Amino acid sequence: MTGFEAIRLVTSREMRERARSKAFIGSGLFTILLLVAVFALPSLMDGDEKTYEIGTLGSERPSLLAVAESLAVESDPDVVVDFDVSRFQNRAEAEEALRNEEVEVVVVDDSTLLRKGSGGFGGSDAERILQRAAATVALEEALEGSSATVDDVASIFSSQPLEVESLDGEGSELDDARSLIAYGGLMLMYIAVLSFGAWTLSGIAEEKSSRVVEVLLSTLRPWQLLAGKILGIGLLGLGQFVLTVAIALVLIRVTGTVDLPAIPVDSAVTLVVWFVLGYSMFSVLFGTAGALVSRMEDAQTAAFPISMIAILGFFAAFLVLEDPGGLVASILTFVPVTAPFVVPIRVAFQEIPLWEYAASVVVALVAIVGLVRFAGRVYAGGLLHFGARLKLRQAYRSAEIR
Repeated sequence: MTGFEAIRLVTSREMRERARSKAFIGSGLFTILLLVAVFALPSLMDGDEKTYEIGTLGSERPSLLAVAESLAVESDPDVVVDFDVSRFQNRAEAEEALRNEEVEVVVVDDSTLLRKGSGGFGGSDAERILQRAAATVALEEALEGSSATVDDVASIFSSQPLEVESLDGEGSELDDARSLIAYGGLMLMYIAVLSFGAWTLSGIAEEKSSRVVEVLLSTLRPWQLLAGKILGIGLLGLGQFVLTVAIALVLIRVTGTVDLPAIPVDSAVTLVVWFVLGYSMFSVLFGTAGALVSRMEDAQTAAFPISMIAILGFFAAFLVLEDPGGLVASILTFVPVTAPFVVPIRVAFQEIPLWEYAASVVVALVAIVGLVRFAGRVYAGGLLHFGARLKLRQAYRSAEIR
């Protein structure tokens, strides 16, 4: 059996066994229930009434609002829909009402939707209903003269009849999106490292305490076993984490509890790349710590130094948030354990040169390779040690003797 086949075998075994465990299933169900409670319950607690705060400015077609109200009722027949319409005399008055959140959106001259800022993925419910209403009215007007063609009808439904204009301008929307990436990406990395990275440590410690590892070592080398466990537990944890984020985005989109701005492509790609790099790096560290303990009771003690490294990286990132283009940010970009927290922030605010970005990726990859080699040696030295917790230096040196 080749090394690749051995790693693949261990990886598939870890994913299969962990996916069946009560802890994995329970944590997944708990997370889903928590997301539903956070995003769905507020909308359910609103009761059977829904009010749309709409403003109008300039010329107004009564049919537009009437059709919009009718569409809102049809979309959810069990909810009592109320359109609270405020009519403004000038632009300044309408803008002031938007800033004070007295209205959700303002219809200007029956041709433009004026909103405060980003409307999220697809805009707010009020925007979507007004766009559908405008398309319906435009279609009715086109069909009245019996001169409308199929292309005319298709054009009406494939475009937004009402032009959308943000009160704060497009630049502000983009800044909101980049800030969301910076803060959101930082929190996601921190949670993933501490929550799912510790799975690797507990998995290795569990097999040592049950003596299962002795059977596995009869056919596998220590480094193959470590690599397979890190890949298997890491991929499973990463998959659950991605699923959690996806469910959260769907709930946000369906319930409309939070307005999410469109995410810039460069920031999204960077977040994924550094999420994988950072997750891999800390998983190897946790796996190394797991080889030093023989009892599950000692797992938390072994995880403490690595958790502190993640916490320090997390708080260091807040310094970068204050000055993403400064000297501290540049230095932390090339420190492997802080780069996963720092680089996505600097990319989000467009404060990192291309050469620094490329160099930080190279440094992180080299660090991961070095950590894997080091972890494999420690793992080989500490895997068959039982009893008191083994020191890192002892595990490393005992691997030389074998």
